[in-house]
Amino acid sequence: MNNINILNISNPKVNLLDLNREDLKIFLNSLGGRNFSTQQIMNWIYKHYCNDFNKMMNISKKIRNELYEKSYIFAPQFIEEKISYDGTIKWITSIDNQKIETVYIPEKKRSTLCISSQIGCSLKCYFCATGRQGFNRNLKVSEIIAQIWQANKILKQKNINNHITNIVFMGMGEPLLNFNNVVSSIKIILDEYAFGLSKRRITLSTSGIVPALNKLRNIIDVCLAISLHASNDSIRDVIMPINKKYNIESLLNSALKYLKYSNANRGKITIEYVMLSGINDSNKNAQQLASLLKKIPSKINLIPWNSFIGSSFVCSDMNRINIFANILRQNGFTTVIRKNRGQDIDAACGQLTGNIINRLK
Repeated sequence: MNNINILNISNPKVNLLDLNREDLKIFLNSLGGRNFSTQQIMNWIYKHYCNDFNKMMNISKKIRNELYEKSYIFAPQFIEEKISYDGTIKWITSIDNQKIETVYIPEKKRSTLCISSQIGCSLKCYFCATGRQGFNRNLKVSEIIAQIWQANKILKQKNINNHITNIVFMGMGEPLLNFNNVVSSIKIILDEYAFGLSKRRITLSTSGIVPALNKLRNIIDVCLAISLHASNDSIRDVIMPINKKYNIESLLNSALKYLKYSNANRGKITIEYVMLSGINDSNKNAQQLASLLKKIPSKINLIPWNSFIGSSFVCSDMNRINIFANILRQNGFTTVIRKNRGQDIDAACGQLTGNIINRLK
């Protein structure tokens, strides 16, 4: 089995939400189940949100009894919900007395779920509230998948027609520092017997864990977003300490190699760039960024910085952001100024800490 220790000493039972199809098949075979039972059980779990083996009537009684003895289905529940004036919903899950956040962002033609991969974050990016809180632990596959599982259930209960069409790993944590569990989760998200999303509807955002990104391209293909946020190493060293280990050149080279292997990205990766007044938003910075990316097929998302308690940064004003964007466009880059969603409930980019309200008043 790839990443699962079935006989965990603290809990000898296996949570089936920790298993992708390959792992589940191996587990069921160990119980004497046939291969087609794998698809049947996944259908019950992910299409019907069923966590009761008794209701899986097309599974043999013998296998159901074995499943009861050696496994369970558990998705941590959302304990708090906050709804923004713009329709964005933020959910909080309590895990080991720590909290993670999941954000649902409805739009006219799609609905995106922003999910977390870690409790906290170890990268300490200075403009990000999650990085300021420190790192607790990686999320298990079941804890990542549960965010989607519970969100789907709630949207169905609320009779919200905007079902989840896109998943972005842009919540709490650095996905590539929880490599195995994130990859296994993506396999479940892609699986036709589970959530069945296209690889072009899954985006993984990384601050630049270069060895993991090099490894990823040989394992799975999803849309890639690079959290760059600076036009040179001097600035990035200060606001993103990870740059001292993996600098911009090494990160962009790795991203370019990933792009060559990828169909999901349609020939371009996304560059994320938070706009910080007086830090990275000058005309010179825009020209530097254009030069930096001239050999990287990309589209650029400019992100107005979102405030949080304890930070001294200031968001660039909209006039400065527009000027910056126009310089990039004049250099031939598709450039979008991201519309802030859920800012009033601290659900916007960089504000996730596990608290309902964390922003400056």
